[in-house]
Amino acid sequence: MADSTLLLRDALSGGRRLLFEGAQGSLLDINHGTFPFVTSTICTAGGAAAAAGIPPAAITDYVGVIKAYATRVGSGPFPTELSNDIGETIRRLGHEYGTTTGRPRRCGWFDAFAVRYAASLSGTTELALMHLDTLSGLEQVCICTGYRHRGAALDSIPTDSATFEQIEPIYETLPGWQGDLTGIVTYERLPTAARHYVDRLEELVGVPITLVSVGAELTATLHRQAALETASPIG
Repeated sequence: MADSTLLLRDALSGGRRLLFEGAQGSLLDINHGTFPFVTSTICTAGGAAAAAGIPPAAITDYVGVIKAYATRVGSGPFPTELSNDIGETIRRLGHEYGTTTGRPRRCGWFDAFAVRYAASLSGTTELALMHLDTLSGLEQVCICTGYRHRGAALDSIPTDSATFEQIEPIYETLPGWQGDLTGIVTYERLPTAARHYVDRLEELVGVPITLVSVGAELTATLHRQAALETASPIG
């Protein structure tokens, strides 16, 4: 047992590198989430320094962890939810069930509008994209690029759940890709359509995607930044 605040401050003073891992998704944040369907604490990056007792300026890099699609547990607004065979396929292939309860998670298309909002709340410096392999085999994949409410496009995330429940997502459709991605060990070997999908997500969210996961094994974590740095400047 120890005073964790002093322990962490001593580590910082000694030049040690610290890694904090937050819980829950940003839209479950008590201050900035889809209230009242939120948790009781801070789920954005700012909560790490506050909970650990270290200066906020001590944290220099913020990695946002996202899936290649969207999920939600329990009640609450979910504009891109797929209550159809595609949603069930994503749930099955992605093993989207509660670890302890076994409760099925709600699944839907990637919501770039919401992820961009979440990234801005935390000052996210890079993104790690999980479950790209789960979308393999679909003829088309959709990305939510914005919201409409009563026919009008919105500039920002709604501040109340009543409005959120009436949201109409604006979709962009891209070609899907085929084949099992779980054996791929370098980013450049991914299908062209899969890489275009990642490119488009990065463009819409406005934050570099540096890691892409295509499976549960450690070797399935692909370092996209290395692929970008070695790519030809003329395409």
